[in-house]
Amino acid sequence: MSETYELKAEVRERSGKGAARAVRREGKVPAVIYGDKKPAMPIALNYKDVNLKLHAGGFLTTVATIDVAGKKVRVIPKDFQLDPVRDFLLHVDFLRISKGATLTLELPVHFTNEEESAGLTRGGVLNIVRHTVEVQVPADAIPESLVANLAGLDIGDSIHISNIDLPEGVTPTITDRDFTIATIAAPAALVSEEEEAEEAEAEEEEAEETEGEEGEESKE
Repeated sequence: MSETYELKAEVRERSGKGAARAVRREGKVPAVIYGDKKPAMPIALNYKDVNLKLHAGGFLTTVATIDVAGKKVRVIPKDFQLDPVRDFLLHVDFLRISKGATLTLELPVHFTNEEESAGLTRGGVLNIVRHTVEVQVPADAIPESLVANLAGLDIGDSIHISNIDLPEGVTPTITDRDFTIATIAAPAALVSEEEEAEEAEAEEEEAEETEGEEGEESKE
């Protein structure tokens, strides 16, 4: 399960672009807490603290507690904005989390036991179809990732969502099909060899057919 963390914040008295720029000049990040059928709450957070959490990984899948003037609010980051040129954090949206809530999140997929995959040891290539999977998960039991086991897989094999052991309470939002997570593809060299072999076989068959036709014509 992802480890929670706490951030201190202060209420923003003013909103709008001008007010947000003023907050950033003070070394803070403008943000908003919304949801749970309560009014939106504009806040300001210490830039350094939020930026460290953002780049630590799992930012959008980790529950946090925000201390707003002594009142603690459980939230999860739902979105953030970066300056397109400077990669500077501009704004964060937080969703309030009520007790017993279920969230819809994108969880990353991690692959294990690559050395135990016959296809990969023979030079096959892991073709990842989905780096993340959208799931519904209890807010108090969010796993850090989904784990796909590559042991025993050969070239041409696929990993589907049904091959992944989902943690308790975690269900994919796609339920109408057993969608593909990744495949073990043949290496380019092997594909080329197979294509060359197929071409040679086709040419040989064509030559045999031509010889047969010429033989029939000579008999006539």
